[in-house]
Amino acid sequence: MGRHSVAASAKAPSRRFILSVVAGVAVVGLVASGVYLWVGGHLNPLFAAADQPACDEPEQILVIADTSIAPSVAELAADFDADPKRCVETEVRAQDSADTAASVAAGTSEADVWIPDSTVWIDRTRATATSLGLGAPVLAIGDSVATSPIVFAAAAADAEELAKEPVSWARVLSGQLPTLLPDPEASSASLASLLALKGQSSPDDPRQFAGAMITLSKSIPASTDAAMGTVTSSQTPMIVLTSEARVVEHNADESAEPLVAAYPTEGTVALDYPFVRMAKDRTENLDAFEAALGKAGEHFAEVGFRAPDGSGELEARGVAATAPPAETELDGAAQIEILRSWGVLTMRGRMLAVIDVSGSMEEPAANGLRRIDVFQQAAMGAVQKFSGEAELGVWLFSTARNGNLDYEDVAPIAPLADAAHTQQIAGIIQSLPSRLGGATGLYDTTLDAVKRVRESYDPEKVNSVLVITDGKNEDQNGINLDQLLAELKKMDDPNEPVPVIMIGFGPDTDLQAMQQIAKVTRGGAYSAAEPEDLGTVLVDAISQRTCRPDCG
Repeated sequence: MGRHSVAASAKAPSRRFILSVVAGVAVVGLVASGVYLWVGGHLNPLFAAADQPACDEPEQILVIADTSIAPSVAELAADFDADPKRCVETEVRAQDSADTAASVAAGTSEADVWIPDSTVWIDRTRATATSLGLGAPVLAIGDSVATSPIVFAAAAADAEELAKEPVSWARVLSGQLPTLLPDPEASSASLASLLALKGQSSPDDPRQFAGAMITLSKSIPASTDAAMGTVTSSQTPMIVLTSEARVVEHNADESAEPLVAAYPTEGTVALDYPFVRMAKDRTENLDAFEAALGKAGEHFAEVGFRAPDGSGELEARGVAATAPPAETELDGAAQIEILRSWGVLTMRGRMLAVIDVSGSMEEPAANGLRRIDVFQQAAMGAVQKFSGEAELGVWLFSTARNGNLDYEDVAPIAPLADAAHTQQIAGIIQSLPSRLGGATGLYDTTLDAVKRVRESYDPEKVNSVLVITDGKNEDQNGINLDQLLAELKKMDDPNEPVPVIMIGFGPDTDLQAMQQIAKVTRGGAYSAAEPEDLGTVLVDAISQRTCRPDCG
C-alpha cells in the first residue's frame, strides 16, 4: 500500500536498482489482479481490496534521500509499511543533496525527512537561507543511519604501481600523486577530502594548502562518475577522492572497469548520513521509521555502507572488509570556510601579467642566479597552476620600449585552454633574458594596463592586472605617483573592479608606492625579498583575493 519508488533522481540509478524495478514490473504483469508488488525480496500489498482497507487514513511520510542511499532506504520503507500494525505510506524520493539543500533553504521542500550524505549540508542550507534573507529552517538532526569513509579510488590495473609508495595525503599536498577532485560545491565527499587535506597541511604555512587547492582546481571533473571514467581510462596512474560507497556502487556494474579503494596512511574522514526531520510534529511512525533505519546496518552493508560508528564488514570487491577508523563528526563551519576559499581560488579569471624587463633584472640575486632567471622559474610554475579556463595576457615593460610607450604587448588575453596560446606564453618567458634593457617605466605602464583590461571587461570573470617589478618608477617623462593614483581612482567602478596586484622582487622595489596603487584599486601588494620567496608570493597573488588590500 505504501509508495516506495525512488523518483526524481538527479543521477542515473544503479544497475542493481534498475533490475529490481524491472523485476517488479514483471511481477505486476504476472499478478494481473494487481494485488502484490515484489519489493525488497517479498510480496508486498499494493492495492488493498475495496472492502478490506488496510487502515482508514494512512499517515503520509515523504522522505528525500541522497541518491547514493535512496534505493536502500526505499527497500526499508517497503518493509516498514508492510507491517500490518502500522497505518502509514512512506514515499522515498532520490535527489542529490545539493539540490535538496537549495529547496530547503528556499522553503519550497515538502519533505518530512531528509537524509543527506553529510551533516555539512545542514550548515550550508542555513547559510544559504540567511544569504537569501530568509530565516534559517528549523531542522531536527537525528543520528546517522550509515557512514562511508573517504578513500583514494584508483583503477585496479594501476593499484600495484600506486602502492610502490605510501598512499597518503602528503603526496596529494605535494602534487606527487595525480589527483582528481569533483567540484566540492556539489560533492560533500570532495569537501570532506579538502578538510582532511587541510588537516595534514602545515599550520604555519597556509600557502601549502592554498597551493594544493590551486593544483586540484586546474582540472575539475564534471561529476564523480566522470572522474572515475577518467581514472580508469587514463594512461597515467591517478586517483579520485571519493567515498568508499561510491567505489562499491561503481564496481557493482560488471561492465565498468573496476576500481580499488586505498585508505590514506594518515587516516581519513567519513561521510555520515543523518536522519533530519523537517516535519513540525513528531509522530509515532516517524520515530519508528528512524529507529528502523538505525537498526538496518546489515542491510546498508550489502550496498557498501558502514555502521554509524564506522564499524562493520563489507563483502564487496575493491574495498577492504574492515575499514580503518575514520572521523565522522566533521566540522561544518571549517568546511564552509574551505568552500569559500575554494570559490575564490577557482573563480575563472582574466589577468594581464605585466613583467619588468628593465636592465636591472640582469643583476644577480642572493642565490647567485640573475633576477630574471629566478623569475623565469617561478613564472613557469605559476602558469602551470592556472586552470585551462583562465585567460592570461602578457606585457613586457621598461622605458621607451615601444616608441613612446613603456610597454610591449607580446601576448593577448586569451584562454590557457588554447595550447598554442599557452605555448606562446612559455616561449615569451624563456626569451626574457634576451629582451632586457632600459629603465623601469612603472606608472605609465600600470595605468595603460588597467585601461586595456577595462576595454575588454568580462563580468563573468575576475578581471585583474598583475605587475611584477624589481625596481621603482624611473620614467622621468611619464606621470608621477599622485597622477597615477588620481587617474586610477577616477576610472574605478565598484561594479566592474580591476584590482592591481603588485609584486616587488628584490631589494630595490618601492613597496610604499605599490601599496598605494593596490589600495586605490582594491588589489594587493606583495614583496619577495629573497629569490626563493617569489614562487610562494605568486601563490599568494592568485589565492588571497578576499582580503585585499590588507592581506598582510
